[in-house]
Amino acid sequence: MSKLIYKMGGVSADGYIAGPDGRFDWTEPDQELNRFHTEQLRTRGGYLLGRRLYESMLFWETVDTGAQASDFVRDFVSIWRALPKVVFSRTLDSVTGANTRLAHGDLRAELTSLRQSSGGDIEIGGAELAAQAIRLNLVDEYWLLVHPTAVGGGVPFFPPGQRINMELLETRRFASGVAFLKYRAKG
Repeated sequence: MSKLIYKMGGVSADGYIAGPDGRFDWTEPDQELNRFHTEQLRTRGGYLLGRRLYESMLFWETVDTGAQASDFVRDFVSIWRALPKVVFSRTLDSVTGANTRLAHGDLRAELTSLRQSSGGDIEIGGAELAAQAIRLNLVDEYWLLVHPTAVGGGVPFFPPGQRINMELLETRRFASGVAFLKYRAKG
């Protein structure tokens, strides 16, 4: 069965995916991180997104992929647009984008449906949606890209008050100082 992987493109050294002001500009990836993200996304069978992440990722649905676009942009866009995506929102009535649909069922049911129709692991993004998946014990792996920045508060990667036991599977250091930590959920 496919795994559910909670991964965000950037986590501060003090554990936040956005600072107190809601900004996450400190997570801007360099070429090495872009390649890493693209290669990981290439293996995914689906993506579950919260509303805010969905709205951030809409950029990839409309970005110009013509002659002026970089190879990275063209490659990422082709992968992103082909990937089945399910958006969870209490406020949206509809969503746009290639292979994108709005969830009408509960998280466990939507994940089961996506697992049955996909050919790879499924990624989940968005702190609130991931927190719900964590509380339901649905997350199999946690992938953190820890940036050498402390932001002092904001949106935490892990839900407050939730104990999560993990086993370290892999680490990697990028030239930018970002550290990749891959954990498996235990128990």
